[in-house]
Amino acid sequence: MSVTEQTPSLYLSLPYPCSYLPEQRATTLFIDPHHRVSRTLFDEYTRRGFRRSGDLVYRPHCQHCQACVSVRVAARRFRPNRSQRRVWRRNQDLVVVEREAGFQREHFELYLRYQAGRHPGSSMNNPSPGLYADFLLSEFADTRFVEFRRPDGGRRLLAVAVMDRLSDGLSAVYTFYDPRARRRGLGTFAILWEIDAARRAGLDWVYLGYWIAGCDKMDYKVRFRPLERYRDGRWTPLPEAAGRD
Repeated sequence: MSVTEQTPSLYLSLPYPCSYLPEQRATTLFIDPHHRVSRTLFDEYTRRGFRRSGDLVYRPHCQHCQACVSVRVAARRFRPNRSQRRVWRRNQDLVVVEREAGFQREHFELYLRYQAGRHPGSSMNNPSPGLYADFLLSEFADTRFVEFRRPDGGRRLLAVAVMDRLSDGLSAVYTFYDPRARRRGLGTFAILWEIDAARRAGLDWVYLGYWIAGCDKMDYKVRFRPLERYRDGRWTPLPEAAGRD
């Protein structure tokens, strides 16, 4: 962050039901939505464990719970396990196209199919183009939409990985895919592709957002090693045993 850049105000939300731990009440710390966020500032807050949803930069900040742990993969040192190597080989036939951020009807329709098939009734199930764009697009982030398509003549869209480019890595914002292609492991493949893309670009990290021990929706993140966690103001290696009970 530039020494001349004004430090934004931070606000704490009112308590609300936690999306991941039903018995918990959650609160969120977020940057003043009226503050103009630069890419440099966004980089800095990402390194402090923050994420974004649209233009809202936030971090869980619950008084009696610290289950949400910000994690990142060390891209240069990453070594896929046997299952990940199988997923990588299985999807080498796909055509990958990286696009600048923007609303695409084809992407939106795939997003709706993914939500209906994987997360029916979820708070992430945004039914309108406006809410979809508000969730994934940002005025300040350097965002890319990465398409994964079948290699045949129709080039049917199978998955989209939304990622932000940072000065030291890539931030995996969200991935959605065709539920009918579940056997391909497209969610895993998208992360593997992002790790490979970061390494090819000479970047150190892929930021995966928040991991919650024992939460089925989040457990996949600990399969990508080596993994670091942000706690008490610094990044440290996540122990090998974490998430493998």
